Amino acid sequence: MSASIVTGPAQPGDRVPVEVAVGVLVRREASGQEAAFLLTSRPQGKVYAGYWEFPGGKLEAGETVHQALRRELQEELGITIGESHPWQQLVMDYPHARVRLHFHKVFDWTGEFEMRERQSMAWETLPVASQPVLPGTIPVLQWFAAERGFVGPTHRD
Repeated sequence: MSASIVTGPAQPGDRVPVEVAVGVLVRREASGQEAAFLLTSRPQGKVYAGYWEFPGGKLEAGETVHQALRRELQEELGITIGESHPWQQLVMDYPHARVRLHFHKVFDWTGEFEMRERQSMAWETLPVASQPVLPGTIPVLQWFAAERGFVGPTHRD
């Protein structure tokens, strides 16, 4: 399966993107500097099963990105998030859907992680060891690399 990053205005005939809230959970060091980030695997039975991504899901009617993140991360991971911080947006064209990904960084949460969809989780740093990585995750790893002054591959193919 392949996917492409979409830039520029929509063209006639383009598929309308599905709005998706994505939580970029980041641990901080004692100094406050951003450190490891959470990736989860896509569960069996879903498109791209076994691929690693940042957790989240579709916005429901009337929800804000933060509200959707709060609901999705509770449903999927069993945690309750505090504030979420808008970070980046990206439109991805996958064969099965066009999605607009709203990435929010999350630094505060409560509760114990429970993988409620039988997915796996990993706290990662660059370069990411978990593989394969979902195409929509790769730009995020590149943004982290730019922010952190990381040079080299961000993940393994």
